[in-house]
Amino acid sequence: MHSPTYRSNTSFYLMSHIKIITTCYNHIFPQEPQKETNKIEKIKMEKSNDHDKANHGGSGGGATEKWEEVGPGMRTAETMLRLAPVGLCVAALVVMLKDSEDNEFGSISYSNLTAFRYLVHANGICAGYSLLSAAIAAMPRSSSTMPRVWTFFCLDQLLTYLVLAAGAVSAEVLYLAYNGDAAITWSDACSSYGSFCHKATASVIITFFVVCFYVVLSLISSYKLFTRFDPPSIVDSDKNIEVAVFGS
Repeated sequence: MHSPTYRSNTSFYLMSHIKIITTCYNHIFPQEPQKETNKIEKIKMEKSNDHDKANHGGSGGGATEKWEEVGPGMRTAETMLRLAPVGLCVAALVVMLKDSEDNEFGSISYSNLTAFRYLVHANGICAGYSLLSAAIAAMPRSSSTMPRVWTFFCLDQLLTYLVLAAGAVSAEVLYLAYNGDAAITWSDACSSYGSFCHKATASVIITFFVVCFYVVLSLISSYKLFTRFDPPSIVDSDKNIEVAVFGS
């Protein structure tokens, strides 16, 4: 029989040898490089997925672009809608340019009022833009590229607000001309310059018809732009799968 002291020393030596063997094993077969290799492979897979999405017009976490050829019917309808405001803009511009009156009370012209001058310039700009955009929209495949779709979208919005502002400001001036403002002792002017007010009213009404056309054009350009994209998606890096942000 061995003494307790002998058994204790034997156990101590065995535990020491086990620790030494375990340490040597960990040095010979390290686990960290395998984890690093897995991380590197995971990063490479994510970069590969991002590259594939970029080639299709999108990127991870963003919207995926879809390309669709515009049909001839849609192109013809858009061209006609872009041509329609040309005649209206020119009509509103000419009516306002010829708007002047000279009587016993004095003479008045559209150029005396800043709002009416702005209306003339806005209608001129819209007429030129409508003619140019209609010519581009009529060309096959010319208006379906992404830069031009973005350009149409931005300019349609800008021109819509431009002509809307011109019509709104001119309508306010006409309201004061017809009704005056008793609070600041402004009398109405249209009782003395009736012909001038009638022509200005006709020009403003035509301008609001132009606004209606541009609202429709803005909706069409918005539809053409945003229907080229899928809902934005996020990438789950742990599972390497895409999840749409919006439900289908």
